[in-house]
Amino acid sequence: MARLGALLLATALGALLSFALLVAAVASDYWYVLEVAAAGNRTQRLSSHSGLWRVCEGQNSCIPLIDPFASENLDVPTSVRHLISLHRAIMVVLPLSLVLVVCGWICGLFSSLAQSVLLLLFTGCYFLLGGALTLVGISVYISYSHLAFAETARQFGPRHVQHVRVGFGWSLALAWGSCASEVLSGILLLTAARALRLSRRRGGPHSVAV
Repeated sequence: MARLGALLLATALGALLSFALLVAAVASDYWYVLEVAAAGNRTQRLSSHSGLWRVCEGQNSCIPLIDPFASENLDVPTSVRHLISLHRAIMVVLPLSLVLVVCGWICGLFSSLAQSVLLLLFTGCYFLLGGALTLVGISVYISYSHLAFAETARQFGPRHVQHVRVGFGWSLALAWGSCASEVLSGILLLTAARALRLSRRRGGPHSVAV
């Protein structure tokens, strides 16, 4: 059945795209971008950008972020401890999403080869769950970034951050693209399961060359 084969092929490509985008996002350092106008010169700006693992000043100078798993016993305020907890959650959820994409791709391959409606339904729901987990990781990162900037403003005072411009970079856009591709793969698999079930009800051929 040509339509079923096309759906399964699109699912495989979507899962590979989701994995590639999330790998690039997790490995890159442009999740959060910060620009500061130089004192007395509004045209000259100092910039920094950060990822999940390190923060970079300018183009080349990068330093690792504090390990959130080694910071449990630090004597810090409650607000900072909350930020560390959010960072720890991000470091767990997004790499776990990568693992789920790989497992989902393998399950999708077995489902297509076995031509099983139940396996296709399970794998489609699995991809949707993986997309939801990626969405949770992105949402936690956005919340973490806003809270971190608010904590910085609270510690140093609003006057010290009034010329600071913050935003999210292309790494976050890659993560959004990965999430969308994973959800789309799940929807395609559910559609393929429905198409296979309908073809079997009609008694038509349902073998697919993958």
